[in-house]
This record gives sequence, C-alpha cells and structure tokens, in this order.
Amino acid sequence: MESSPLISIGLPISLFIIMIGIGMTLTARDFHQVTVKPAALILGTVTQILLMPAAAFALAWTLQLPPAMAVGLVVIAACPGGTTSNLFTLLARGNVALSIVLTISASLITIMTLPVFANYALGLYYGTQQAIELPFVKTVLMLSVIVLLPVAIGMLIKAFRPSLAARAEGIVSIFGGLVLAALVIGIVYGLRDRFLDLMIQAGPATIMLNLLGIGLGLLSAKLTGLGKREGVAIATELGIKNGTLGLMVTLTLLQSGDMSIPSAIYGVIMFPIGFLLVAFSRRWIKGEQVSPDQPTERSMPVPD
Repeated sequence: MESSPLISIGLPISLFIIMIGIGMTLTARDFHQVTVKPAALILGTVTQILLMPAAAFALAWTLQLPPAMAVGLVVIAACPGGTTSNLFTLLARGNVALSIVLTISASLITIMTLPVFANYALGLYYGTQQAIELPFVKTVLMLSVIVLLPVAIGMLIKAFRPSLAARAEGIVSIFGGLVLAALVIGIVYGLRDRFLDLMIQAGPATIMLNLLGIGLGLLSAKLTGLGKREGVAIATELGIKNGTLGLMVTLTLLQSGDMSIPSAIYGVIMFPIGFLLVAFSRRWIKGEQVSPDQPTERSMPVPD
C-alpha cells in the first residue's frame, strides 16, 4: 500500500480531526489535577518517549528483523498513546486524568522525538548508502499542524461550547476508529500476497513490544511508589498507541508499505491485549475508590 493522494492528503486530514477529538476531552482542570503531583506524569512521559523506542531497538536486534520491519517497529514505539488509551484506562479503573494528560504531553513531545528516532533507525538498518530519510523539518512542521493546532481547537471548543464538544466527541471518536480500521484493511489487502510472511516477521515483535510496554508501565510505577491507578494509566498509555500516526509517518512521509506493517499489526493486536489488561486491572484494584475529579464515561472518547 504505497503512498497515494488518498493517503498523503486524506490521512493527515483524518488525523487532524482525530486530534481535535483529543482536545475536546481536555480542560485546564485536567492539567491542574495531574501537575500538582507531577511524579506520575514525568515517569509516564519518560517511559513513553525514551524507553519504548529503546525497547523497539532491542527487540529488532534480538529478533534480527529485516530493515523495513525494524524501522516500522521503532516508528510505532516512538508514537504516543491515542484517545483509545483513555477509554481503556477508564474501563480498567485507572487514573483517567493522568491518562489524558499523558496522551497530550507525549503527542506534543513526539513532534520532535519521532523524526529523531526514525532517522536514527533508518541510518542504523539501511546504512548511509540508502537514500531514505525522514525529513526532520517537514516532519516537525507536519506533526505540529496535525497535533498542536487541532488539540488547541478542540480545547477551545470544549471551553466555549461544552455542549457541542460533548456531542462531537463521540462522532469524532467513531470516525477515528473507522479510519484506523480502513487503513489496516487497506494495508492487508495491498500486501495480501506477502502479508502472511510479513505477519510472521513482524507479528511476534509487535506483540512483544505491546507486552513490554504494559509491563514496563506497571513495574516502573510500582518501583517509584505510585498507586495502582497511576500504574494502570501509565501501562495503558505505553501499550495502546496512536496507530494512525504511525501509519501516517510510514505511508505518507517514508512512503513504504512494508514499514507500515508493524503499525498496522500493532493497531490490531493492541485491542485484545488491552481488554486482557482491563480484566486484570479491575480485579487488581477492586474496592479502591475512584476519585471524584476523574472524568466519567460521558467525557471519554472511543477509539482513534
């Protein structure tokens, strides 16, 4: 599934709309509740921005992935969580406010870090002889336009037209889920002759990356003395990624169907694993009280 006008134009526009949906879940109060005690926010951001790409490099080396699969794995690992992670955190009885703020903070930082990790992976796995590079300035500008601007628009809508935001959140979220599903189906169909072989190559790596992210979130929270709800929020953010962003980078900027395979596969496997995390977490933190400051199901988006 190589780049086409539908992908190069339609995908960024779709992601822009999805990020407006994220913005419409945010208020100044959400930031205040988490930033008063920033330990969980700092831990979640560091693990998501730095440790997840490091885990992808380690997996690519351990499993001896082909270059395209290795670069694609690093790209999805360097992507932030999406609005779906907020929903899974709610279902798992985690700290939803923390999940929302982690989503937006990681999305903003990713504007700078994702092209750095992607270009390092391209140089590492393809070498200097290959004329493949993720243009840093273009990528930063594009991510700024499709992340920072729509989030700001969404927050303004939430602030000045809360009733409109409440009605639009569900529509935007359903749209995001349909976009991701359509992309995954399109990629599978476009590479149908080689997809089984590529799945064998990238499937174990993406599953292991997902499980590593969840385990890393739970373990790091425990070692730093954070509560169970904070640990669940961080684990969910590390495990449930913004697969649409990974597909945009690999299909639109790198123009590689093979590199998009890890993002496509990850976008599928993260859902069943996410529901397993929900089942585990609900039993693990059973009986603990939910903070009255946490968002309710009415304020939550469904998939991105």
